[in-house]
Formats: sequence, structure tokens, C-alpha cells
Amino acid sequence: MFRTLNQQSTATDWLMTSMEMAHFPILSTILLSTVLGLLVILFIPADRPKLIKQVSLGFAGLGLVLCLWLYQAYDLQKGGLQFVERFLWVESLGIYYFNAVDGINLPMLLLTAVVLFTGVWTMWDLELRVKEFFALVFLLVAGVYGVFMSMDLFWIFVWYDVSLFPMYPLIAIWGSTRKEYGAMKLTLYLLAGSALILPGILYLWAQAGGVTFDLFELQKIGFSPFAQKLAFIFFYIGFGILAAVWPLHTWSPVGHVAAPTAVSMIHAGVLMKLGAYGILRLGMTLCPEGLAYWADLMALLGTVGIVYGAFVGLAQTDLKYVIGYSSVSHMGMVGLGLSTMTVNGINGAVFQMFAHGVMTALFFSAVGYIYDRTHTKMIPDLGGLSRTMPVASAFFIVAAFSGIGVPCMASFWAELLVFLSAVKTYPVRGILAVFGLVVSALFMLRVVQRTFYGERNERWAHIPDVPLFLATPRIILVSIIIFFGIFPKLMLDVIQSAVIPFVGSL
Repeated sequence: MFRTLNQQSTATDWLMTSMEMAHFPILSTILLSTVLGLLVILFIPADRPKLIKQVSLGFAGLGLVLCLWLYQAYDLQKGGLQFVERFLWVESLGIYYFNAVDGINLPMLLLTAVVLFTGVWTMWDLELRVKEFFALVFLLVAGVYGVFMSMDLFWIFVWYDVSLFPMYPLIAIWGSTRKEYGAMKLTLYLLAGSALILPGILYLWAQAGGVTFDLFELQKIGFSPFAQKLAFIFFYIGFGILAAVWPLHTWSPVGHVAAPTAVSMIHAGVLMKLGAYGILRLGMTLCPEGLAYWADLMALLGTVGIVYGAFVGLAQTDLKYVIGYSSVSHMGMVGLGLSTMTVNGINGAVFQMFAHGVMTALFFSAVGYIYDRTHTKMIPDLGGLSRTMPVASAFFIVAAFSGIGVPCMASFWAELLVFLSAVKTYPVRGILAVFGLVVSALFMLRVVQRTFYGERNERWAHIPDVPLFLATPRIILVSIIIFFGIFPKLMLDVIQSAVIPFVGSL
């Protein structure tokens, strides 16, 4: 039934009463760390690549320090929106510059900072057009930061498009393996998603009388059931393309394979999570009745994605394709968790977004080093690498163990929560999803055995292992995976401070 403003406001009072204007604009400062980094890079002469890399790492590190401070400063007892920055931007259209964090987007900001910092460090050996590469990376991440911190639909859409456009040149210029095809396919798919998101936003804005794009003011209105069902499917498909929802996923593995290492890390580690976040933040928040109507479809597509990604990954012979289809499978878990509309399911989905982001960043950074030294990603061409490059091999193996949900790794807790909730909500699909995880474990262990153990390929006998300097960003990623695997409470408490009242509002 259509809910009035007074009825709906009861469910969202916990958000609005907790909003206080931050004394120091920490969120804008995080955003500016990438914008200023981009500007400084543009002013450095192109013939000074080492300085460009040092500046890039410095500004990426600044963003990471700020996000770490933000994470520890978030008040769990208070919950709700914190560090709010809100002022009127365009009065006639109801556009606000509105940034804030809660337990849902705070882990995503930390994830973005971690992946940017380690990604920049991973690309230290880059020699081709260094200035343009890092400038485009910082432009892309500025858009990602903007989406994750914005609470105004106009700015969410603007930052979303900013995050998409740099992907084409980053892949087409610095990529490999059908890079032009991969860049074009990725761009066309993601722009198609953007073309669906905009009508959904404008439709709800018009339904609200054209007075505001403020996410939480729109949530108070209580749109009609028809409006919610229509808008939700626009948001689900639009953002779902970026989240690699089956069958709209085909751009993703191709993009993974074609992209250079740092871009693959950002693509799989952060951009795919941006899609899932958009479904949660816009679709589920503004259209709860639309969510209830389409939840069964979400669960079905999520389950198919889990099983499909596992089986197709089993047949791959390219390491990047293996990771690409593994990502499709793991993002299916995120969709399945969201579809349950339960505290455990959504907790697990958000935790999975963070854990999978760090895991895939580690995956691609490990494969990137191997490819740079051997110039091949084909599993049959590799073998016995653990004897030649034990450190590089260890990074991939840790990521593989995380991918199959080994205890004491962050993804274990995320997958456990999703599966427990799914089996309870959708018993058959939940069991099929667990079966998909078993198949995923099978193909990951098979890849590890064929690539890093068995008979050594003598072609790689004299290849140097990862030096300490280049091993450090991978060590950071491994440490995060293990840290949140041993202390999941430090992540789950933050997430559920927002999820519990959110589920109550549904």
C-alpha cells in the first residue's frame, strides 16, 4: 500500500536525527586527495616518471590514512549517518552537496583506499605513458569515492559516470589480449547501465514533485507500489550490469583479461562493488516494495551466477579468465544475500563486497607479476612456479584459499552469513549456491595444482621472485584478508550498525 510521509518517516528517523554537520569536512578531504593528486600529476613533466609514481603513491597513501582514521572514528553506539556535509547546491532542482557515511558505505570507502594504494604501488615498473596512466586512475577513483560518499541522487549519477569513462583508455592503451575489443565491450555495457539508471532517478524525482534529489528525503515520501516496482527494476538492471549480474556479466571477464594489473584490481576490487552498492543504496532504500516484488528474481539470478561462474571457471585455461568467472560467482553471492532482505543476508553481502574486493586485488596483483615476467597467463604454459617464484605463488594461493572460503579469512564469514540466510529464505537456491561454492573450490584448487605445483617448466627456471619492495603491497592485501578473518567483529559491527535499522525500515 502507498505509505504516507508520516508513516515512512518513522522508519527513517534513526537516520535523520543522527545527522550532524561535521566540524572538519573529512569526506570532501578524501575526495580532494584524489582530485589534487590528479592535478599535481598533470603539472609534472612527462619525462619524470619516477616523480609521478612517488606523487601518485603519496596521494593514494593520504587517502588511505584518512579512510583509516574515518573507520576508527565512526561511532558504533550512535550509528546512523555521520561526518555529514550537506548544503544546497541548486535550489530550483533540489540538488544538495550531501556527503555522509554509515555502516554500509564506510567499508566501501576503506576498500577503495586500500585498492588504490596497493594498485599504484603494484604498477611501479610501468614505463609506457606513466603520466597519463596515473592521471586516469586518479580520475576513475575520484568518481568511485564520490559515489560511495554521496547521498544525493544527482551527485551519485555524476560521480558514477566519472568512474566509468577512464576505463576505456586505461584498457585500450595499457591493456593486453584483445584490449580494444575488451575496452569497447566494457564501455558499451556500462554506458547502457548508466542509461537505465538516469531514467530511474528522474522518474522518482518527478514522482516526488521535482523538489529534491536528497536520498533520505525521497525515502520519506513513500512512492506508490507501481512506481517502486518500475524504478527498482531500472536500478537493478542498470547497476546490475556493473555488478556482473548474470546474464549481463559477459563484459566483465573480457575486461578483466584485457586490463593492466592495477586497472584489473580496481575493476574487480572496487567498480563491481559500486554496482552492488547502487542496488542496495538506491534500489532497496527507495523502493522497498519494489525489492519485495523482484526479490525472487534477484535470488534466482544470483544463484545462477554462483553456479554458472563456478562451472565456466572450471573450463578456463587463462588465469585472468579464471579470476574473472570466479568474480561473477562471488558477486552472485552478494546478489543472493541482498535478496534475502534479512540482517544476516545483507551483513554477509556487504562483508562479501569488502572481502572479495581485497581478494581479487590480491589475485590480479599476483597474476600481474607472473605475466610481466613470463609474458603468459595460460595455465598449460606454467607449472611448478612455487619452486621458481615461491613468494609470488604464495600470494596467488592465499587469494585462492580466500576465494573458496577457508576459515580465518575474511570471505569465510561473509559467505557463511549469506548461505545461512539463503538456505533459510530460499532453501533450494541456498543449497544450489553451496554446491556452486564446492565447484568453485574444485576449480581453484585445480588451478593452484597445475600452475604452482607439479613438474616445473624450465623456461621459467631463472625468473626472479618478487622483490621486497613490490611484495609489500601484496603483503598489505594478505594482511587485511587474514586480519578481518580473525577479527570479523571489527567489520560486522560497523556493517550491522546500518543494516539492522535498514532491514527494520523495509
